[in-house]
Amino acid sequence: MYPQEYIEYLIHFHGDRDYFECHEILEDYWKKVDFGNKDSLWVGLILLAVSTYHHRRKNLIGAKRTLEKAIMIFKNHSALLPKIGLNEAVFLPLLTERLEMIEHKQTYTSFSFPFNDSSLVEICSQTCRERGLVWGKESDLANEQLVHRHKLRDRTDVIEERKKMLIMKKGSKK
Repeated sequence: MYPQEYIEYLIHFHGDRDYFECHEILEDYWKKVDFGNKDSLWVGLILLAVSTYHHRRKNLIGAKRTLEKAIMIFKNHSALLPKIGLNEAVFLPLLTERLEMIEHKQTYTSFSFPFNDSSLVEICSQTCRERGLVWGKESDLANEQLVHRHKLRDRTDVIEERKKMLIMKKGSKK
C-alpha cells in the first residue's frame, strides 16, 4: 500500500532519528517517481527531515527555511496527507508549532508524526523491533555520528558524481 522507501523513511525518522538517512532514502525515491517536481509531497517530507536535522544541530536558519518550504508543500497537498497515513488535522499544526519553536530559538526535541493508519505504525514499529530499534525513542544527542552525519560521511561518490556532471555540462556547451 505504501512505497517501501516511505516506510524506511518513517522507520529512520521515528526509530533511530537518522534524519540524514531519511533525506537520502526519499530523495532517491522522489527522483524515480516525480523527479523535477519541487512541489512534490515527497519533497515536503525530504525538507521536513532536513529541517529536523538542522534544528537538532542548532542551525536555526537552515531549519526555519526548509521547514517553511515543507509546510507550504504540505498545505498545497493537504488532501494527500491521509493517503500516506498522516492525520492532516494534527500534522499541519504540529509543523507550525515546530516552526514557532525554531523561531523562538528553542532547543530541538524529538517528535512523532500523527498517523491515521494503525497498520502503517504497526509495520514500522515491528520493523524497528526486528532491527533492534525502538519506535518513537528520543534522539541520541550525544551520538556525533548521527547529529553531524553530513560532515562525517564518506563523500567520495558525491564528489565523483559532481565531476562527471561537470564534464558532461562542459561537453554540451561545445
